[in-house]
Amino acid sequence: MAIVELKNVVKNYGGRKAQGPNAVDDFNLTTRDGEFVVLVGPSGCGKTTTMRMIAGLEDLSAGSIRIGGRDVSDVAPRDRDIAMVFQSYALYPHMTVFGNMAFALRLKKLPQAEIEKRVREAARMLDIEHLLERKPRALSGGQRQRVALGRAIVRQPQVFLMDEPLSNLDAKLRVETRAQIIKLHRSLGVTTFYVTHDQVEAMTMGQRIVVMLDGNVQQIATPHELYAQPVNTFVAGFIGTPSMNFLPATVGDDARSLQGEGYRFRAGDARAAGLAGKAGATVLVGVRPEHLKWCGSGDAQAANHLAGKVDVVEPLGSTTMVQVDVGGQRITAQLDSAIAVEMGQPIALTCAADVLHLFDAQTGQALGLPAQA
Repeated sequence: MAIVELKNVVKNYGGRKAQGPNAVDDFNLTTRDGEFVVLVGPSGCGKTTTMRMIAGLEDLSAGSIRIGGRDVSDVAPRDRDIAMVFQSYALYPHMTVFGNMAFALRLKKLPQAEIEKRVREAARMLDIEHLLERKPRALSGGQRQRVALGRAIVRQPQVFLMDEPLSNLDAKLRVETRAQIIKLHRSLGVTTFYVTHDQVEAMTMGQRIVVMLDGNVQQIATPHELYAQPVNTFVAGFIGTPSMNFLPATVGDDARSLQGEGYRFRAGDARAAGLAGKAGATVLVGVRPEHLKWCGSGDAQAANHLAGKVDVVEPLGSTTMVQVDVGGQRITAQLDSAIAVEMGQPIALTCAADVLHLFDAQTGQALGLPAQA
């Protein structure tokens, strides 16, 4: 186990004097010992580049990386005491499962008894003991990924680096393997960096999550903090399924009421503080689909009221996704499946004041949030 520190890390593929945008810009993070950190964001945001710099597969353009208190910025990958699991299983096809898992230990010239012990312990943890004599071609995708995980585990590194290891698996296997990785981390307690573009993976696996966009860190927080207190519209829209709805609204004189075409809101105490001095200004009101409640075909007296027309109905079993046109803006509501709605019918929705999120219409930054550490 080890603490990993990234200080002012920059990567620019044009070199230190490059004029273009940085692939990773001023990345700062200090992990806790044994923490599971997820890097998440859309393709091209810099998450894999950051992972490769930690591994030593990419040189830093600026900044430093320390693992267990040792500066490894210029240390070769093999000497960093890390183990990587890639999107590709990268197993040796001519070797058995045992051979694949034991390969790195044999290179280190460990005693055969120690190799046997480590491989069988890892295989038992991953439930692949019965596969040790098979070759990769005789394994399923999920089994191959477990072998790749086992190959990393037997090395007993200070840090695990996992770069989208589940992306080649089908939906059911992803869920199963995801749960297995969570259990493994709890058992091993090794500091782990996990890269994914899937925010569901990030929310279910990460103890802390780093949300990235265009090479910049947007927010570093726990899953609950990201969901409840996103710092800007990108984080708010990226975290949560379905995505948060955003509606432009004019701030009233009391710095609490907000009005738009076909809807009005009244902000709760926690958010209203960010509206002081903004009377008459336009802000964005964010509300998650699961926080919108059906209130018939028009409760015009509701404190938070949206009136519109149903555009699309998507039954999902226990819930129904409803897309609604509200004053020319399309929003999504997640309603109980017992509520019967049809396309084209008028509908009214409401929500509690304390679930609203307010953002500056120009910068996209959250209003009324405590300062981020």
